[in-house]
Amino acid sequence: MTQDFIALNEQFADKRPKDLLRHALEHHDAIAVSFSGAEDVVLIDMAVKIKPDVEIFTLDTGRLHAETYEFIEAVRKHYNIRIDIRTPEQAALQDFVREKGLFSFFEDGHQECCGVRKIAPLKAKLATLDAWITGQRRDQSPGTRSDVQLIEADGAFRGRSGELTKYNPLALWSSAQVWEYIKVFDVPYNTLHAQGFVSIGCQPCTRATLPNQHEREGRWWWEGAGHKECGLHAGNIISKG
Repeated sequence: MTQDFIALNEQFADKRPKDLLRHALEHHDAIAVSFSGAEDVVLIDMAVKIKPDVEIFTLDTGRLHAETYEFIEAVRKHYNIRIDIRTPEQAALQDFVREKGLFSFFEDGHQECCGVRKIAPLKAKLATLDAWITGQRRDQSPGTRSDVQLIEADGAFRGRSGELTKYNPLALWSSAQVWEYIKVFDVPYNTLHAQGFVSIGCQPCTRATLPNQHEREGRWWWEGAGHKECGLHAGNIISKG
């Protein structure tokens, strides 16, 4: 981490997430909010109050729950915003499914499927930006996210001019704080949360968690309990060495 990022993290450590969002949106022309889960809609709720035309994007892997598609549409209508919905490159996806089938991840891990359905579309989107904003929190995954900073250089992806800055305004928040905000400000959320789902990804790879289970245990449950990341935040794993 450069000295500038160290100073910025210290500066915003005791500030509100909205303060960091304002800083990010004022200091970058090409910046977007990455949207998928409850945390991200909290960021959207904050961001549109600062910049109504803030750029927002989401990844449609083609394997999401029906409830998630309904959630994306509910957010679009609630805030009267445009959402840039990114989909997999069709030729690459067809080749992958033709060769490996629809459920190869149960046999050889989720990374290859995530690479085609998530990472490639994300990489293409980030190549048009200078910075992006995510809803990552340190308490989401002690194994990979405990060191997430409020502001950091993205070590996994490159922006339009090479360097890419990553903002995680909710890094220091707890799940309880996220849900308190959702309730107080009547923020839309995925109805799967009411069915015991905490961390929601693709339908085949996500299941509800039991009481006292960590939220990431509902993702890729057939794999080991280690690095529960799809690659969207690959820098977390890289930094863990």
